Amino acid sequence: MVWFKRKLEGIQTSTKNKKEIPEGLWYKCPKCQTVVTTEDHIANFFICERCSFHERIGSEEYFQLFFDEGKFKEISKKLSSGDPLEFEDTKKYVDRIKQTQKKSGLTDAIRTAYGKVDGQDLVIAAMDFSFIGGSLGSVMGEKIARAIDQAIKLNAPFMIISKSGGARMMEAGLSLMQMAKVSAKLNQLSNAKLPYISFLTDPTTGGVTASFAMLGDINIAEPDALIAFAGPRVVKETIGRDLPQGFQRSEFVLEHGFLDYIVERQNLRTEVSKSIRMFMN
Repeated sequence: MVWFKRKLEGIQTSTKNKKEIPEGLWYKCPKCQTVVTTEDHIANFFICERCSFHERIGSEEYFQLFFDEGKFKEISKKLSSGDPLEFEDTKKYVDRIKQTQKKSGLTDAIRTAYGKVDGQDLVIAAMDFSFIGGSLGSVMGEKIARAIDQAIKLNAPFMIISKSGGARMMEAGLSLMQMAKVSAKLNQLSNAKLPYISFLTDPTTGGVTASFAMLGDINIAEPDALIAFAGPRVVKETIGRDLPQGFQRSEFVLEHGFLDYIVERQNLRTEVSKSIRMFMN
């Protein structure tokens, strides 16, 4: 028996009249599944207010976070990779570069800029994971080198924000050469008596970790960032043993002496400003 039957027209909303929630209005934390508005998530520095999960952000967000009033001047903005090896896997390297540039709005996996942090000069090289996994190639090495030259010219501290999957395989040996190139340029920075702050974010792996990411006068990191040469899965398969809890996360790396401290993103600007003042005075 049907106890209740709708007889009146218009009582039930038709599908075409249902209001859709605009895409991007809500953010769902991948770690604890907490849902908040995107506006609140951005206001909280892209950190989950419940579990403190730090979402990956790009160079633009870090520049806005660090530089006074979000004002900065970009260095070597138009540098882009060539294809000296004429590399091709599932697609040509030149085509992959063009597609990634179009999708990300970036010319390569790093942006370099200088500006003021609490009135103090600072040059920053910030990697973007959205561009072929933040991979280290010839352009990244060259842009870091030019940024170090700018830091020396300005007599300013230098900072690298690492977020990388390692060396770019499509450039083979040319990519690996950048490890030595950047390390040599950092030696010039040291000879100029200027500090190098290495800031490691999730993930910092491969050749970047094996070289300049670990050469800072101070090495700092965001919470729970993966910091490694080879990832946990590769290590586990190689040694055939289960790994300790939190293996290769920033807390584990700090405990074993490879970091100076871990800093939450909302405190990052204050802590770096304090370090700059200590070094420069």
